[in-house]
Amino acid sequence: KMFVVIVHLLLKILMVVVPLLITVAYLTLAERKVLGYMQARKGPNVVGIAGLAQPFADGIKLFTKEMVIPHQTNLFIYIMAPVISFALA
Repeated sequence: KMFVVIVHLLLKILMVVVPLLITVAYLTLAERKVLGYMQARKGPNVVGIAGLAQPFADGIKLFTKEMVIPHQTNLFIYIMAPVISFALA
C-alpha cells in the first residue's frame, strides 16, 4: 500500500514538472529565435523542422557533458560551493 502511495505521488509530481520543463525549453527556443531576428542572423533552426528539436538537443548536450574535477581539490567544497551560494542568493 505504501508503495502505491509513493508511486502515485511521484506520478503527480512528474505531471507538473515535465510540462513545466518542456515549456521553459520552448520559451528558450522562442527567445533565441527572436534574438536571432533582432540581430539579423539565423536562429537555432538547423535541428529538426524549424528548430523544434533544439530544446531536446540542448537537454541531451546538458546531460552528456563530462564533469571536470580538478586534481588535488577538496571534492566536498568543490561540489558544495555553488550549492551554498545558490541557497544564499
